Amino acid sequence: MTTTSSGTQLDPTVRIDQTDFRHVMSHLPTGVVAVTGVEPATEQPVGMIVGTFQSLSLDPPLATFSVARTSSSWPKVRSGGRFSASVLAEAQESVCRSLSRKSGDKFADVAWHASPDGAPRIDGAVAWIDCEQVQELDGGDHVIVIARVLRMSTGPGEPLVFHKGRLGSYRDPIAA
Repeated sequence: MTTTSSGTQLDPTVRIDQTDFRHVMSHLPTGVVAVTGVEPATEQPVGMIVGTFQSLSLDPPLATFSVARTSSSWPKVRSGGRFSASVLAEAQESVCRSLSRKSGDKFADVAWHASPDGAPRIDGAVAWIDCEQVQELDGGDHVIVIARVLRMSTGPGEPLVFHKGRLGSYRDPIAA
């Protein structure tokens, strides 16, 4: 048995099927966020899409997201130290697909403008959060990134949402 930091014991004989886990978790809608920066070695824009971007702390203002250890994009974004997180709008499915590419010029068809730090902010996004990476933690086959929020802003529109393996829109039928 393995014991967690809270004293809970984990049973190593319990196995969760990865396909089942992915299916169950797909029922939780997530936002679609472009994490972008400038790679110092090439001075070119670099980026990726994450569905795990969220606030972590108000004091100090921190955000977090996770990225696969196999990502070839995150090391390029990380190398710049600072990055921008653009919350994509419901009509930006093509931006999501462009920045999800494994190769080629991801920014060829993406309109953007530079943040004060030079990181690409995606034009038409519903929000921008400029960040500085402060820590990475082990998250199994992912790395959990913790970042300090430097500045932020919002724009009009509704966010693009990923749910049950599909991209779509969100409508606010009832205000909470």
